[in-house]
Amino acid sequence: MVDLSVDLGFIRLSNPIFTASGTCGYGLEMIPFLELKKLGGVVVKGLYFEPRQGNPPPRLVETTAGLLNAIGLPGIGVEAFAREVLPQLHQQQATVIVNVCGNTDDEYERVVRYLDDHPGIAFYELNISCPNVKEGGQCPALDARATFRIVSRVKKATQRPIMTKLSPNVTDITIIARAAEEAGSDALSLVNTFLGLAVDVETGQPKLANVWGGLSGPAIKPLALRMVYQVVQTVKVPVVGIGGIVTGYDALEFLAVGAKAVEVGTANFVNPRVTLQIIDELQNFCQKKQLSRIEDYIGSFRPRREKQKT
Repeated sequence: MVDLSVDLGFIRLSNPIFTASGTCGYGLEMIPFLELKKLGGVVVKGLYFEPRQGNPPPRLVETTAGLLNAIGLPGIGVEAFAREVLPQLHQQQATVIVNVCGNTDDEYERVVRYLDDHPGIAFYELNISCPNVKEGGQCPALDARATFRIVSRVKKATQRPIMTKLSPNVTDITIIARAAEEAGSDALSLVNTFLGLAVDVETGQPKLANVWGGLSGPAIKPLALRMVYQVVQTVKVPVVGIGGIVTGYDALEFLAVGAKAVEVGTANFVNPRVTLQIIDELQNFCQKKQLSRIEDYIGSFRPRREKQKT
């Protein structure tokens, strides 16, 4: 068998395939379809300190090759998660990654301080980039100073590693990536969804009650891939790629440009076993290429260079 394990520097994982936050609930919802322990990591849906309702419906709109969502990060809060969900994830031997949210800097800090007292969490994904919570898609990850401020504060508040999730809705994502790295983020994940809009042409009204939503799915993969490549060239910390991954070959593209792992999101709605199929496809690809380790493939992308004119 090919060795699919990957090293993020602070943890070695059995393979580079995670579920993406918000697409598999708290992980327990996927148990009828797959063994969670077979995944490199399970990123649970975003957690605020208190329970949260999220946005009013309609909250989902299908688009060409994608999905527009304005769910608004509903959740049960950290206390119910630690009491009711985390023990069940332990029983499943899942590698748990908690997506941490906050309306304020204080709330981000409160969430990690509370969860630090509970075992069985591998690391945190700091969600500063959701585009469908505040009006106009505003979020801390649009600003380098806000990113640095929140990441540095959370880093000081926790004993666990943190991975900061970045927004694609910026002019230059490398500026935000450097700010997160300088603030102490142990890894980066990108990209979150692209801010989008859908219109009902019969009524002239937005199809989403929130007006704006986040676009995910295959339509965003080339854009996400470009941004991952740019960030990998800019920072030294590990990068986890997200955006439109449906097949093993999609995942391999992100690994080729230097991502250490990937998160699979919208594809889970179509096929809840897609992550296991992607893992199998990675195995088959490496065997075909006579690679004994997936890590030997990471960073293999070589852009063509124009020949110098003489």
